[in-house]
Amino acid sequence: MILRTFGWAFGITVLGLLVAALYDGGTGLALVAVLAVLEISLSFDNAVVNAKVLDRMSPFWQKIFLTVGIAIAVFGMRLVFPLLIVGVTAKLNPYDAFDLALNDPHKYHHLMNDAYPMIAAFGGMFLLMLFLDFVFEERADKWLPWLEAPLQRIGKLDQLSVVVAGGSLAFTAGLFADDPGQVMIAGVLGMVTYILVNGLGELFSEATGEDDEDGDGEDAAGERAPARSGPSSLALATGKAGFFLFLYLEVLDASFSFDGVIGAFAISTDPIIIALGLGIGAMYIRSLTVFLVRKGTLHEYIYLEHGAHWAIGALAVCMLVSIGRHVPEWLTGGIGAGLIIAAFISSVVRNRTEGGAAAGAGEDKPLHSSKL
Repeated sequence: MILRTFGWAFGITVLGLLVAALYDGGTGLALVAVLAVLEISLSFDNAVVNAKVLDRMSPFWQKIFLTVGIAIAVFGMRLVFPLLIVGVTAKLNPYDAFDLALNDPHKYHHLMNDAYPMIAAFGGMFLLMLFLDFVFEERADKWLPWLEAPLQRIGKLDQLSVVVAGGSLAFTAGLFADDPGQVMIAGVLGMVTYILVNGLGELFSEATGEDDEDGDGEDAAGERAPARSGPSSLALATGKAGFFLFLYLEVLDASFSFDGVIGAFAISTDPIIIALGLGIGAMYIRSLTVFLVRKGTLHEYIYLEHGAHWAIGALAVCMLVSIGRHVPEWLTGGIGAGLIIAAFISSVVRNRTEGGAAAGAGEDKPLHSSKL
């Protein structure tokens, strides 16, 4: 199971480290290894959320996510995207941007830093919308009932996520941004992207007639269906609905990768080293996503999804604050990892408590009564 799921990641790791050693010797090897660990630590919550969405996709679209999607993640977001950002902000063509990255990495890093407020605003608002939609949605299971219950009650107010996110963007731009106008535009684009992908996913899932109409209610067997997050409530998305779930995952991965790409410059300014290190890390995140789906981990440890979304909320806040203040990468990674570990421990405690209660109830008191 481990070798079958992580085989590609192991292979890419060996290949990437070999290329790094040939490219820059022992120094390159060490830097790529550190960057890979950085990417994995910053994106573990991404794997949990990806797994929740991937579990609802048809086998075809799962394969697309794991083939085409990984190419986009590794080469598109970790290599091409920074070059495009520098090219747009410095008014350079892609070749000149790549030449600048190789021959003047310090200037390249400076240009990336100049563009960071807009990058952080876009990614931060996309992730914030995802987090708000989760905590405002009514669901049966609550990890932090003292906090989640009141949030779900006020979440009944229509479009509250948009109101809170828009207010947060205006506050952040006015307080931290050197150029509030550019930050506002980038943040609004992040919100629009989330709403558009979300709406298109729901539109095409309804068109196929495969909606989970019961939502968080009971399924056909009379058991409570798990709450679903993401752009639609589709069980096994196919066709256009599957495409928009795939698109949603790619934008989500892009939003998560922003902090890793920028944070990588604190370790190396060489774009080749950065692409190798972050690419290896992205492979492990993809493999971990598949592992979580195949093992049914999110169904067994029910609070993991909650912990991942709270970690997303923390990352969104850190990205918005980083528009005007430096936020250490270890802090964002540590908060995310801490929340997921806490959610995992809570899930284990819950399972043991419910297992003990079920055993004590005896055979005459089953958890779910059968329907004849």
